[in-house]
Amino acid sequence: MNNQKRKIDFLQGNDAIVEGAILAGCRFFAGYPITPSSEIMESMAKKLPLIGGVFIQMEDELGSIAAAIGASLTGLKAMTATSGPGFSLMQENIGLAIMCEVPIVIVNVMRGGPSTGLPTKASQADIMQTRWGHHGDGEVIALAPWSVQECLDLTIKAFNLAEEYRTPVIVLSDAILAHLREVVTIPNPEEIEIIERKRPKTPPEEFIPFKADETLVPPMAVLGEGYRVHYTGLSHDEHGYPTDDPENYRKLIERITAKIRKNADKIVSWDTKYIEDAELVLISYGSSARAALQSCIEARKQGYNVGFLKLTTIWPFPEKTVKKIAETVSKMLVLEQNMGQVVHLVKEATEGKAEVEFYSKVGGEPFLPQEILKQIRRIMK
Repeated sequence: MNNQKRKIDFLQGNDAIVEGAILAGCRFFAGYPITPSSEIMESMAKKLPLIGGVFIQMEDELGSIAAAIGASLTGLKAMTATSGPGFSLMQENIGLAIMCEVPIVIVNVMRGGPSTGLPTKASQADIMQTRWGHHGDGEVIALAPWSVQECLDLTIKAFNLAEEYRTPVIVLSDAILAHLREVVTIPNPEEIEIIERKRPKTPPEEFIPFKADETLVPPMAVLGEGYRVHYTGLSHDEHGYPTDDPENYRKLIERITAKIRKNADKIVSWDTKYIEDAELVLISYGSSARAALQSCIEARKQGYNVGFLKLTTIWPFPEKTVKKIAETVSKMLVLEQNMGQVVHLVKEATEGKAEVEFYSKVGGEPFLPQEILKQIRRIMK
């Protein structure tokens, strides 16, 4: 048993993401400064060179994600971070990473929008863009931390998922978590499960770059180690070469979609409290879930049977969990800092088994427990 003491620190969310990335093995970061994610880039600039990693500030967000993709192809675990308008600029290359099956981690510290919006204020309005921002089919994985500790833990998980499924993984933080400071336990490296990408077992002359086994995830060669791989955003065959054959394209898209969908039960995670006797369940995620849980606790003190569901994985959406809960409760209240995004997914998952209500707060200010408590009283009167 490891007797080494864990490190306890007092970190803001952005710095916790950096700690998690380094523990996960990230050794390349490319980025461009943008509020409220800039501290991630600044911290990476200080820390990566000290451990043999590479930091580069690019000319913009398009170049940043392109550089991260290139670094990943050479075998490095790579990350970039941005917010709002920068995330919009990255969408084309997110699609490229999906099509070429390149593992990278993208941190999006959500802020108010559209356009420049509220650069220093929080929002949760990038949920649908995260899933549907790139054109064409193809799945993504997105995780939403609700605490500074989860900023660290979920960044590690993001790298593991990216490596295991050869896909971009997005960490959806927000402006509140970015600059919130909390006590964080930093695990010892020996305690952390680290997943590495599957490597080829055949010699270079026999290697077929995009031929997958029953896992649907092909092994990934490191460029520069003798393996020749042709990467293209075009529809391509198992050798990586472009083809517009309809049957080939169907098989390709079905596989890169199925490798996420078929493993959704393994990927998704969530937390619940007070579900057993609940008549109303609060559903939230990210920083908003903090106020939701506190209001749930206060409501139960006042005699209301209220439960709590925190969504940790946003994509794939944990629809089976929501559906199961909907079978035992009469009402659900979805809380989001946007005009309504996850609420539509909840309504679809419940299949009409529970009444779904929505409470929105936009303008950059966080939810207050007393505001939510007022909604609970209204619904349960």
